[in-house]
Amino acid sequence: MISRRHFTAGTLLAAGGIAAPAVLSATARAQVRADLDLAIVGAGAAGLVAAHRAREKKLTARIFEAQGRIGGRVHTDESLGAGFEAGAFYIHFAERNPWREIAERQKFELVDDNTLWGGFNVFRHGKPLPAEERSRRRGAFGRLSMELEREGRDADLSFAEAARRHAPELLEAARGLTLLSLGEDPEHVSIRDYQALDSGDDLVLPAGYGHLLEAHGKGVDIALNSPVSAIDLSGPGVRLTVPGGVVTARAVLLTVSIGVLQAGGIRITPDWPADTQRALSGLRMGAMTKVALRMDGDRLGLSPWTQYFDQGDGDELVNFEFWPFDRPLIVATFGGDYARSLAKAGEATAVSTIRDRLVAILGESQRTRLPQGRLAGWSADQHALGSYSVALPGRMEARRVLERPVRDRLWLAGEANAGPASMTAGGAALSAQRAVDDLARRLATGTIRRD
Repeated sequence: MISRRHFTAGTLLAAGGIAAPAVLSATARAQVRADLDLAIVGAGAAGLVAAHRAREKKLTARIFEAQGRIGGRVHTDESLGAGFEAGAFYIHFAERNPWREIAERQKFELVDDNTLWGGFNVFRHGKPLPAEERSRRRGAFGRLSMELEREGRDADLSFAEAARRHAPELLEAARGLTLLSLGEDPEHVSIRDYQALDSGDDLVLPAGYGHLLEAHGKGVDIALNSPVSAIDLSGPGVRLTVPGGVVTARAVLLTVSIGVLQAGGIRITPDWPADTQRALSGLRMGAMTKVALRMDGDRLGLSPWTQYFDQGDGDELVNFEFWPFDRPLIVATFGGDYARSLAKAGEATAVSTIRDRLVAILGESQRTRLPQGRLAGWSADQHALGSYSVALPGRMEARRVLERPVRDRLWLAGEANAGPASMTAGGAALSAQRAVDDLARRLATGTIRRD
């Protein structure tokens, strides 16, 4: 496995659980909205944890989710008859990741990633690499790691620049590392931001990470199919524009992706402060992308979790993972501009392209055994516009800036401003807990008034 250290009217859901839309009078709706302490935008990993934390702090909160489902970029896709993780896969740094505790409380089985090993092979344009070239590539990864550690702590270079400074042949190793663990080309990734990330035990969930979030969302007040188009901070409170009108709250927690904010998906009035704008421009959404292929028939003599790496031209690097959790699936993972182009072209083109690359390895006779495929292309998803954030070279301070509240009424929470836990669903949860705790303190001290 490759982990990041080696990848319409709003429907109100009743507070007691997922229920049919409530029918309220205009007066009752206005009263409910006016009483919100916290409006949460987004029902992904950060939003769900924030709602639970708000309840612990005795705050009234509601989540407004643009889509018809919860989970955001943590989603277990079962459209092929067997589930695969379309988004987040690992519970990283499980020693302090809130999702581990939540999984244990919800009775979800957890499996150590170190036990998921089925061997690997490396190809170039569908042809196996000679043993000596495979050995050279392995050595290049080790050399790259050592050279990056030798760089001065003030040298915040891109992976590409750092590799070129030491040996041109290390660029291929840098490309493989950033594409398959971060979903981004090495020219756009800060080595310092990457090196600051937490490490620890990585756990996975056979029952589905996305299903864990669905379970955690039960009993939470969520309005699905309710995109927030504008947030107004110009008055004493917060006004959010949703399909049904305007919702007022004392504060707002914004958990949508950095990609959506950069694209102006939600209008902020007054505009972002200068330091927040600069911080937003210091991050870039990676494009970790997956195509799952269902394969009928025998298993080709390959064990579950076997990995085939196929190098094409430039950044056209694909990792094929066979039979995850012993299911009849092959999940291809790839990133960077190659992934963006396939996601933009659409599911039919992406599935066909990846199927062709797999057939080049397995042989043309296997094509008919691959009848179905599914694209998880977050860079082309309007609700995400990318998989998760990377800091641009020289801009790793951006994450810390985004931890600060905006005009004492708006907080950002998610994988992008979780410090060393960034780029993960666990980091999103920690970021949400920090933000809600800060809001609760301000309410208690009168910095934000309840009346």
